[in-house]
Order: sequence, then C-alpha cells, then structure tokens
Amino acid sequence: MGATATGVVCGSEAFRKQLLERMEGSLSRGHAGELRRGSAEVRAERVIAEELRREGWTEADLVARRKSDPVKLALAARLRRETTLTMAWIAARLQTGTRQSTTTRLQELKRQRLTER
Repeated sequence: MGATATGVVCGSEAFRKQLLERMEGSLSRGHAGELRRGSAEVRAERVIAEELRREGWTEADLVARRKSDPVKLALAARLRRETTLTMAWIAARLQTGTRQSTTTRLQELKRQRLTER
C-alpha cells in the first residue's frame, strides 16, 4: 500500500516513516506541504536521536535541562540549518521555550561565536 492522491497513507506508522525517509531529498515544489513537513520531521527526529546519543542524553533530559542549555541550543541551530521546520516546532520539540525566546537565544549564541573568532 502507499500514498493516495489525497495524501492518506494506508499502513502502520513505521511504514509511513519509511515512505517519508525514501522521499527525503526528492520532494519538489509540486508535492503537498504535508508530505514535505512529514519528511522534514522524520529527518529532524533522526538528527535529534543522533545528537541525544552523542551527548549521552535521553528524551527525559530535554525536559529536565534548562531551556537555554548550550547543547539544546546547538541542536536547535542544527535543526534550523538542516530542515525546513518552523522555530515553533523546534522549540516545542526540544523544550526550549517559545518560538521567539528560542530565536533570541540562537541569535545571542551566534553573536557570541562571532565575537570569539
């Protein structure tokens, strides 16, 4: 089974993710926004899992750590750079506060890095 003309996918959640992973990088402007967003979310979840593993964190650490934790902000910056997801989605997923406060923290982090050079 697969995607229909209306964007409905028959099958399990794992099957849907597998389809979206296959589509990553091959979506064009003509594809529906929901497909593009779904593909970006699958990519983002892969990046998050990779970074959590690298840091030795669990999902619980995203909740327990400060909103301005440098690791969380570095992950937010990477997601922003590598995906088309909104800051609202990134902020909610990483537990970094509101869209606006996360944007402000990322701008401050970028300024700090520029002055360190």
